[in-house]
Amino acid sequence: MIKVLDLFSGAGGFSEGFREAGFRIVAGLDNFEAAGRTFKANFPKAELILADIKEVTASQIERLIGQPDVIIGGPPCEAFTSANFKRMPDPLDRLYKDPRGQLTLHFIRMVGDLQPKVFVMENVVHIIDGILKEQLRREFKRIGYEIYFNILDAEDYGTPSLRRRVFISNVPIKPQKLDKVITVWDAIGDLPDPRSDHNIPNHDYVSVGHRRFKKIKRTKRDQSLVSFIGADGKMKTNFVRLNPNKPAPPVMGRSRFIHPFEDRLLTVREHARLMGFPDTFIFYGGKDAQFDQVGEAVPVPLAKAIAEYLLRNINW
Repeated sequence: MIKVLDLFSGAGGFSEGFREAGFRIVAGLDNFEAAGRTFKANFPKAELILADIKEVTASQIERLIGQPDVIIGGPPCEAFTSANFKRMPDPLDRLYKDPRGQLTLHFIRMVGDLQPKVFVMENVVHIIDGILKEQLRREFKRIGYEIYFNILDAEDYGTPSLRRRVFISNVPIKPQKLDKVITVWDAIGDLPDPRSDHNIPNHDYVSVGHRRFKKIKRTKRDQSLVSFIGADGKMKTNFVRLNPNKPAPPVMGRSRFIHPFEDRLLTVREHARLMGFPDTFIFYGGKDAQFDQVGEAVPVPLAKAIAEYLLRNINW
């Protein structure tokens, strides 16, 4: 089987999509302990490298797993995303001066040292704003790779939530879009009230204070309790009451959603359903850490669509 190394693996959404397509996940690297627990529990045969990528060398990885055929990963997006109103004004500073942006350079370093047949790096589309696109092209060319910028919308590939991301790779990626859109209710409609007796993992009721509960009761579909202006000058929202007949807004680490019909917040499992995780995929850590792991993942159906495309179109 084709060996996959997942850098910045988090809980393992990217890996889960590749596993479902038939790839073998041999290792995940992340420095977040709770996400590492989740990854190891769900990929027990894979190596977990719980470390800061800045402190890890390719030779250390090769001693563990040999040379991977594929490297996937999503370096942190905070340096680039427009949702971060504190991001640096100069696009190049976001890559070279912001410590979180510099982690993208460590992904590139690892790809250059390990020389996989295929790599796929996921991030927000703002990572190619302005001069950044050409600069990333230069950085990858320096390690021997020509790259493609594949902008994909998760909802086109069976994810019941909106999410536009760029996948930077050394091969073009053009998965076949689905004919239908998966809605919120398609995804979570069969789940019971979390306050009832059930055995569904990560489906625990999320309590809120009395004042917020009163606001939740007054919130109509597609409305939100929280709004703010992002770095791009556009309005961002949180605590949105979901519309059951549409995909959800983007699921982020700090996202919280109001149930379409009940006056409560969605559970971690409901968030996971909106990102295409199977119910057999268990999340560990505190509740906030679990929400973070779900929201920071690559949606599983999108990851699977990419993996299946690669499987069909690369001469392995």
